[in-house]
Amino acid sequence: MTTTMLMKNKIDLKRARTGIGRLLKDKEDTEAVFEIMSALSGKAIPNVYAKLLRSAEGGKLAVEGLELQPILDDHDALLRYPAGSVGRAYVDFVRGRKISAGGLSEESRKVSAEIDMAHPYAWMARRLRDIHDIWHVLTGYQTDALGEVCVVAFSYAQTRSAGFALIAAVGSNELQGRLQGEPVRRAAWQAFQNGRKAAWLPALDYVALLKEPLSSTRQRLNILAPTFYSQIPEDQRNGAFLPKAA
Repeated sequence: MTTTMLMKNKIDLKRARTGIGRLLKDKEDTEAVFEIMSALSGKAIPNVYAKLLRSAEGGKLAVEGLELQPILDDHDALLRYPAGSVGRAYVDFVRGRKISAGGLSEESRKVSAEIDMAHPYAWMARRLRDIHDIWHVLTGYQTDALGEVCVVAFSYAQTRSAGFALIAAVGSNELQGRLQGEPVRRAAWQAFQNGRKAAWLPALDYVALLKEPLSSTRQRLNILAPTFYSQIPEDQRNGAFLPKAA
């Protein structure tokens, strides 16, 4: 098999800086996020995949190679789950923001067609991409600028992908500069610490998890409340991506 970018482990700092510049101008630039992640993926995907294989449940998931995107985009099926379930909360989350797992999939293809390869690392990359918004639901972080900073800080603790670390560091610094007196950096640091304390989420059976009650699932996975994030007023959490005052 031809060696691809997913397996070269090459860090591209120039490409990452370009992506960060785009993201700071427009927090909705999902393609820029994938550019950063691709530029800084290093050994993250192979390492996450190797860790997945070290557990019986993870090994079973890897052998099955189930694709989550079609399941997550079948909203009619998810809405048949009980009220308060992870699946119902997920549908409310994505519909309220007019986003979808399929939309994330399309954005990732703009950066690299290799995401669709029939290779274990490509499957792992797709899995991490597709569960991003489930992690929003599980952690309680919204899709405002601070919420995205916090969920990627949480994700860095879970995956050790340098792209997540860069986005979290740059985003929290930018936000802190514009929201003086608010616990922005503390919110991002807490998200990282919460990610370290939580169960390892990449190895979860998400098909089963979608049927579970959200509240008890958070407790079972030891996902702690985002208390510093919640202290910051909702109308200020996009501060880093508003025009600077003259």
